[in-house]
Amino acid sequence: MARMAAIPEVVNDFNIYNTGEKMVGVSGEVSMAEFENMTETISGAGILGEYEVPVAGRYSSVEQEIPFRVIDEDYFSLISPDDPVALTLRGAIQQTIKSTGAVNYIGMRVVFRGRCKKISLGTVKQGGPMEGSITIEVTYALVELDGKKRFEIDKINGVCKVNGKDLLAKIHRLT
Repeated sequence: MARMAAIPEVVNDFNIYNTGEKMVGVSGEVSMAEFENMTETISGAGILGEYEVPVAGRYSSVEQEIPFRVIDEDYFSLISPDDPVALTLRGAIQQTIKSTGAVNYIGMRVVFRGRCKKISLGTVKQGGPMEGSITIEVTYALVELDGKKRFEIDKINGVCKVNGKDLLAKIHRLT
């Protein structure tokens, strides 16, 4: 078993970009999307009861919410359900090198593509943030750490890769 050379600690900083343009109205915290495999219940002769089996490469509907301090030009550039949204979150993950105790940083890049399916204008309060948001239906997602692709799903083009391994390669050869 390989030993961890560094202890991941915090996301030191991050920014979100809309097709390459840095967005400035996004709040300081973004909850990342959840990916849930589609499953099928298996039961029958020779099986004691039933169990759920994940179906390779198939994920339920995935939503990504982007919160805004206040609604602004960036907000309205994302809300048309007819236009594709391409968001990139870039962050710096701070870590401590175990052997020396020195601080190090690695890059994190998360890409989401899809279309807006929900808008929330938030609340209006004197001297306070509005806390509006947009929610996109994710059809493509990519997670990179330190320049290495760790997770990629493209629902429209039939791509599902984990740690660089194409989980659908054999299925595509057979179909």
